[in-house]
Amino acid sequence: MEKKNFLFVSIDGLINDIAWQVVKEGHDVRYFIESEQDKDIADGFVPKTDQWENDIDWADIIIFDDVLGHGKKAQKLREEGKLVIGGTEYTDKLEDDRAYGQEELKKAGVHIIPYRDFTSFDDAIEHVKAKPSRYVIKPSGQAQNIKRLLFVGEEEDGKDIIQVLEAYKKVWAQEIKVFQLQRRVVGVEVAVGAFFNGKQFTHPINVNFEHKKLFPGNIGPFTGEMGTSMCWSESNKIFMATLKKLEPRLKEEGYVGYIDVNCIVNTNGIYPLEFTARFGYPTISIQQEGIMMPMSEFLFKLASGELTEFKARKGFQIGVRIVVPPFPFKDEQTFQTYSRDAVIFFKKPDKQGIHIEDVKQVNGQWLIAGTSGVVMIVVGTGQTMKQAQAQAYSRIKNIMIPNMYYRKDIGDRWYEDSDKLHTWGYLRGG
Repeated sequence: MEKKNFLFVSIDGLINDIAWQVVKEGHDVRYFIESEQDKDIADGFVPKTDQWENDIDWADIIIFDDVLGHGKKAQKLREEGKLVIGGTEYTDKLEDDRAYGQEELKKAGVHIIPYRDFTSFDDAIEHVKAKPSRYVIKPSGQAQNIKRLLFVGEEEDGKDIIQVLEAYKKVWAQEIKVFQLQRRVVGVEVAVGAFFNGKQFTHPINVNFEHKKLFPGNIGPFTGEMGTSMCWSESNKIFMATLKKLEPRLKEEGYVGYIDVNCIVNTNGIYPLEFTARFGYPTISIQQEGIMMPMSEFLFKLASGELTEFKARKGFQIGVRIVVPPFPFKDEQTFQTYSRDAVIFFKKPDKQGIHIEDVKQVNGQWLIAGTSGVVMIVVGTGQTMKQAQAQAYSRIKNIMIPNMYYRKDIGDRWYEDSDKLHTWGYLRGG
C-alpha cells in the first residue's frame, strides 16, 4: 500500500501500540491524546498533535480508540466523506449504557440475563432482600471504568451483595449515579468479536478469554485486564446467536471497527453480558500478531469497506499484561514514588512480541509514562495453547522493570473451558 496519512484520536492514550505499528510500516502518523495526565504516552514512538481537528484535511484516514462521545465525532466525519474507524452514537451507547445494550440484544432476539437498573442504593438493597439470589453489581456510565467497583456475588441469599451495596452507599454514592443488578449465571465466560466494515462482519471472527482478576487463580480485585487468550474461527454458534443478529442494525449505522460481546455459556444457553464497541485493550495488540497483513493496510481497507476476509494465524495467541504499582488502583503518590519514569530494560535486544501501552522513549531508552501503571503486553503464538504460553512467558524473562508484576496463568483456563465448549457444541459452525 502506498504511503498514507493516519490520524489517531484518543481520550486516555489507548491505541499507542497500533499507532506505533503504523509508523513502523512507513506511514505518516499524527496522534492526539486528550488527557493532560497521559499526554506523554508514546512520546518518542509516535508523532503527536495538539489539535486533531486541524489535521482532519491532512488525514487520509482517522481512527478513534474509544466510546464516551467518540462515536458522534466519527459518525459526523464519515458523513462528510472521510475514511473513519470509529463508532456512532448508537454503538457508543451499547457499551456506555449497560441496560440499553441488553435491551438491544433482547430486541434482536437474543436471550439475556434478568437485570434491573437502580439509581438508589436503598432501593437495590430492598430488591435483594425481597428476591434473594446471587447477583452481580455493575456500575454504569463513567463509573464502569472504575473496574474495582464491579462485584460478583457468591452467596445464594444475596447477603454479600447487600453488604457491598451498603458500603458503596457510604463511599461511592457521588461517583455511582446509575448501576445494574444482574442475576449471576454460572458457566464458561467467553467472548466473540469481529471487525465490521460499515456493511458487514469480516471473517474470521475472534474467540477470546479475558483474565480480569489481578492474581493467578483468578483471585483478587478486578482489573481492566491482566491478559487474554484467543484464537481465530469461522462463524460459530455463539457468534451466530449474538453479534450476527445485530448485523442489520450495525449496517444501518455504518459502523466501522471492532465489536465484541462477552458471554456466559452453559448447558442451558448463551447469555451475553456486555459489549465492547471499539478496539479492545489489550485485545487489539494480541490480534495484531495474528492478522497476516500489515496493520496499516488492514485498517485502511476496513475503513474503505474493501475488507471482507483476511488471513489469520492458525492456532492460539496469548497476551500477558505487565503492570507496576499502583495498578489496578489510582494513587498518584504511589505512582510517582515507584513507577513514574522507571526504566524498562531488555536483557537481549530482541523485542519480538512486545507491544507498548503506557510507555515513552527518551534518547532511545524506554520509560514508564502516563498514570495507570499499565506498561506493556507480551504476546506469544503457537499451534497449541501450551506453545503460545511458552513463547509469551519466555519473552517476559527478557524484560526487567522495577516492581513489575503479571499473572503466570494466562491461557490456563482454555484446557477446562474448551472441553466444556466443545461438549456443548458452541465452537462449531452456527
